[in-house]
Amino acid sequence: MYKLKLKRARRQKRPLLNLDWQPNFRWRSPALVACIPLALIIVAVWGVAAQAQDTPLTPEAVQGALNTIWVLVAAILVIFMNAGFGMLETGFCRQKNAVNILSKNLIVFALATLAYWAIGFSFMFGAEGNSFIGLGGFFLSSENPETYNLAPFPEGLPIPVFFLFQAAFAGTAATIVSGAVAERIKFVDFLIFSLLLTGISYPITGHWVWGNGLLSNIAFLGKTVDGQEVTVAFKDFAGSTVVHAVGGWAALMGAAFLGPRIGKYAADGTPQALPGHNMGFAMLGCLILWVGWFGFNPGSQLAADEAVPYIAVTTNLAAAAGGIAATITAWLAIGKPDLSMIINGILAGLVSITAPCASVSYFFAVVIGAIGGVIVVYSVLFLDRIKIDDPVGATSVHLVCGTWGTLALGLFDKELGLLTGHGVTQLIAQIIGILTVGGFTVLLSSIFWLALKQTLGIRVPEEEELKGLDIGEHGMEAYSGFLKE
Repeated sequence: MYKLKLKRARRQKRPLLNLDWQPNFRWRSPALVACIPLALIIVAVWGVAAQAQDTPLTPEAVQGALNTIWVLVAAILVIFMNAGFGMLETGFCRQKNAVNILSKNLIVFALATLAYWAIGFSFMFGAEGNSFIGLGGFFLSSENPETYNLAPFPEGLPIPVFFLFQAAFAGTAATIVSGAVAERIKFVDFLIFSLLLTGISYPITGHWVWGNGLLSNIAFLGKTVDGQEVTVAFKDFAGSTVVHAVGGWAALMGAAFLGPRIGKYAADGTPQALPGHNMGFAMLGCLILWVGWFGFNPGSQLAADEAVPYIAVTTNLAAAAGGIAATITAWLAIGKPDLSMIINGILAGLVSITAPCASVSYFFAVVIGAIGGVIVVYSVLFLDRIKIDDPVGATSVHLVCGTWGTLALGLFDKELGLLTGHGVTQLIAQIIGILTVGGFTVLLSSIFWLALKQTLGIRVPEEEELKGLDIGEHGMEAYSGFLKE
């Protein structure tokens, strides 16, 4: 057809117009139009790349860029853990409180971000403070890395990336509290406590460990493998104590001041099961947290280097060992392989390895995770006996196993651990750190809870608790139109 039109055009002595040729696609098709912005981007990037060839990047700048990108990705993974906490806690609790729990887990990260941005980040890393508290650069106002004890780029991370990563950790500490006080706390009281925890309490104790503060300066003489003396201070690589135990202590005090849920204990004090309404949610939440932990622990290296995959492997081994150990322990202790115990066993392994993940062997990572999986089962049963009602086991997972993981570093550290032949010095430093951070957190969180209890009242009325917090606190239902229990 095209050849015939070409011959006809030549006979008529006129040019062949584009209109004479009708190909199989249309020039103005949406697909073609959509390619125009992509083509412009490619041309722009090509031009920048061509210009960059004249000024090649130094190896230090390339490494700095890689570090920045990796920590940004890790921060996003940690932020996504909020989805895991929300799914886990909602599944473990009853359907009449699902909206309330989801609301708390969603809003808590927003609150933590603003509180940490305003004052928390400066309290934790501000270079103008002292060994007790950091100061300077409030509201992220300084562009000087030294204000936040950071080295200039590319040796150190850019301020925004470092802040985002640390803000994600602050949000995690507050989210831990949500599960322990679920199904009976007033929404407004939880919001206020979250602001106080992430803006004041957590940053101060974090400054002691990660901000060149109190516990960083309390040092002892220890011995390395070759017998040389070194300075030994409290160590917590990714936050078994700084994040998890702090959140666990705050959760424990909140659960104690609130008291148990209605119906949790019989008249003779025997614990009664209040089953969660959706174990599919809980399992999915656990898996999201497991994946998110690959940002939590490896991201704490704060660099893209050969240590990152090593930390990822120790993290994964401990999680697997914790889940298996908890399954076996629950099977023997309560007669059934309870899914909630499997879930909490995996989380127990993850929390336990968070402090020593960079400094223990693969074998000891499995040992640490397995012991955490055993501990969490008996901790849940023990707290039930003493009438501390924790609907999701947050205290057992984060406080008890966080403390165990911090001690485990003093036992199994490759260079300074007691059971690896390097003496008791590191273990002593770990015990001092646990007691110092724990004591301060208990004191401050108790003051916060008591102040709220005496002013606003922290517990919802009995009628509202029986009806469900979804209706009483939020005026809506998670499963509107479905048959209820």
